[in-house]
Amino acid sequence: MSVMHIPGHEHQGPQEVTLEEIRSVMGNCQLCPLGQTRTNLVFGVGNPNARVMFVGEGPGRNEDLRGEPFVGAAGHKLDSLLSLAGLTRDQIYIANVIKCRPPGNRNPKPEEIAACSPFLREQVRSVWPDVIVCLGNFASQFVLRTEAGVTSLRGKLYQTGHFVVCPTFHPAACIYHADWQPLLENDLAMVGQWLRDNPPGPGKE
Repeated sequence: MSVMHIPGHEHQGPQEVTLEEIRSVMGNCQLCPLGQTRTNLVFGVGNPNARVMFVGEGPGRNEDLRGEPFVGAAGHKLDSLLSLAGLTRDQIYIANVIKCRPPGNRNPKPEEIAACSPFLREQVRSVWPDVIVCLGNFASQFVLRTEAGVTSLRGKLYQTGHFVVCPTFHPAACIYHADWQPLLENDLAMVGQWLRDNPPGPGKE
């Protein structure tokens, strides 16, 4: 991963820069036009020392209003499924590929992802999770650096550098495609099994 320079750090290794420092650098971000249409920038939330980081696509209406990711219907569905991986909401960190809601919840544009993704990279480096769960196409394609769709990617774990990556369906998609939910459940159970088989290393809970 390329490293965004964070003021005050000469050699910023994994877990050296805090999430608060990254958020401070973002400020009132106007790097793409979404900064003009959002209500709130939705940075991310959760355990800064999490073993598992969830990455979604972008904020929806509820997230834009509250400034917090996954607080709408998709968030409630995710909360109800976390136990399949042996997790609770306070154990994970969750963020999105883009931090501002696209108008009408349209898909993010490549230039929006390009402007915003360096902040996600730094969030990943700050948390330095063991597992990254990618929810949907945009997160899966960004983290795995592929153009393949999540339908073909899901169902197995990928090792990319330090991280184990689990691409799977976005909970919002499962609201409209009920037949996808068992597949999402299987993927989260697979993450839970990996966590049980691989105890946390130094500095992780």
